[in-house]
Order: sequence, then C-alpha cells, then structure tokens
Amino acid sequence: MIKSDDLNRLQELFGHKLQENVKLSNFTTMNVGGPADALMIAQSAEELAQMVGAVWALHLPVHVLGGGSNLLVSDSGLEGVTIINHAHNIKINTKAPPYTVWAESGALMVNLGRKLILRGLKGMEWAATIPGSVGGAVYGNAGAFGKDTCCDLISADILHRDFGREIWPCERLDYTYRASKLKRDDESAVVLSALFRVEKGDSEEIRNEIDGYRKRRANIQPPGPSVGSVFRNPEGYSAGKLIEQVGLKGKMIGGAIISPKHANFIINENNASARDILDLILLAREKVYKEFEVNLIPEIELIGEWENLPEFLQHTQRKAK
Repeated sequence: MIKSDDLNRLQELFGHKLQENVKLSNFTTMNVGGPADALMIAQSAEELAQMVGAVWALHLPVHVLGGGSNLLVSDSGLEGVTIINHAHNIKINTKAPPYTVWAESGALMVNLGRKLILRGLKGMEWAATIPGSVGGAVYGNAGAFGKDTCCDLISADILHRDFGREIWPCERLDYTYRASKLKRDDESAVVLSALFRVEKGDSEEIRNEIDGYRKRRANIQPPGPSVGSVFRNPEGYSAGKLIEQVGLKGKMIGGAIISPKHANFIINENNASARDILDLILLAREKVYKEFEVNLIPEIELIGEWENLPEFLQHTQRKAK
C-alpha cells in the first residue's frame, strides 16, 4: 500500500487525476486484473514523463499500461502507481523525403494505420492490424505478416531512470524476435514516442492490402476478450497446432477457455479470473511438452504477484519501473 504522505504529495501534483483502488480489468484486452493502489491517466507524452518522474522521485513502484494487450494482470492487482498511457498524438511529415510518422506511445497501432491510409503512405500496412499501442510495439518488437517494429522504426524517445530522457536510435534497442533491450533487460524505462519511416504510395492499394491483412486475421483469430497469441511459435512448429493435437481445443478452467477456433488463444468466456487463464497456460505447456518434448515459451507478460509461479514464467514477469 502507498503511504498517505506519498498519496498526498501525488494529489498535490496531479489533483483529481489521481484515483485510488481502480479495477484494472477495465484497462486490459482480457478484461481481467485486480485493483491498482493508485491510478493516473496520461493524455500526452509530456504528461506521461511528468507522472513517471514524480513517482520515481517518491521511490514508488510504477506500472505503465498502454493498450492492455499481451499482458496478464494478477487478481491481486498492482502495488504502487499504475499509469494508463492515453498519449495518442500522431504527426506525419510528407514535406520532403525521408517521409516519417511520429506517434506518442499511447497511440493505437490501428489508428496509426488509418492515418497512413488517408495520407497515402505505405510501409507499415502490417501495423494497422496490431491490437496494441505504439509504446507496446516498440517495447516488444510487435509484428505481423513477416514484418516487425524494428523494420520501420527510426528512433524512440525514452525516459530512463538512470540516463534521463534520451532519443534512442533503433539499433540501441537491440531488437530480437518479440523483444527489445528494454524488455529483455527489464530496464527501468518508459517509451514516450517513436519515429517511423514510411514511403509515398497509392491510398487504394494501401487500403486493399490492409483489408487483406484484416480478413486474414478475422479468419484465423477468435473473437472475444483475449491477450492475443499466448505462446511463441517454436521453430518448425505452430504453437496452436501443438495445443490442438494434445486435445485442448475448447478446454475450460473457470471462466476461461482455450479457443475452439485457434488453440493459441485463451478467451475470457465468462468472467474468468487471471488465475483461470494462468492455469490454462500451465496445462497447455505441460501437455505439449509431455507429448512432443517441445517447451512452449509465453509471448505474453505477467504483472503483479502470483502464487506458486513456475520458474519459466518468472522470466515473463514485468517488474515495476
């Protein structure tokens, strides 16, 4: 729990923007998660930097959530201060090459895609189908249809507890599959905004390509509240096919179900708890390893406190910044 003196200091700085005991299930795509001790919503990159800096100055744990995808918040909630990143400004430069798009880290990738269609800019069509924020994409090297964030990223504006605020070129983020230096090293840092390269193209062709990607996703991915793909695809395998082959399609625990449409998705079918979802993750990994001796690696992150967490999942825990 946060000391009353610290809460009073934050209220002096941010007033009514500071809320207490707020359900985080309202801010995740899976619709699960316990309460945040304290919560604020940042509406710009500058406000995000101010809020994070103020919390760091008080030596309190801080969690920053963007679109709320690719993560599972525990039923016990989050200690310290949770900041919901709604910084969504987007600026497009087409005056002279190189053409670029700058976006605050809370901007949704789908909204970025819409703006690029309207301006006839190509190169990031894949991103228009990603259910998450720009900050999450930069942090986790999100990707789809053969491309990743690192393919188009020029630089990112990073607020780091040790180094302060700096512009990091793409190379400094040291990207690997679905990970960056920030994620792998669990850096105490927050993505404030990002700059991407784009090219001029034909709006109709761009729209058609994005529509094609969306149809492919709709044909494969199930509807309903989820975290997205639960496991990475092991080399030479499909995680969903492996889970299907061990007979777990449609398996339910509590209110959570392994999707009958695609077994690498877990759906919040009926007021599931975070623990229901975690237990399905553990079951799928156990059965796949027993049958095929393939270790499935989670693509998602866990946040908060969890009881009896296996060692392989401890590496997926996102710590407070």
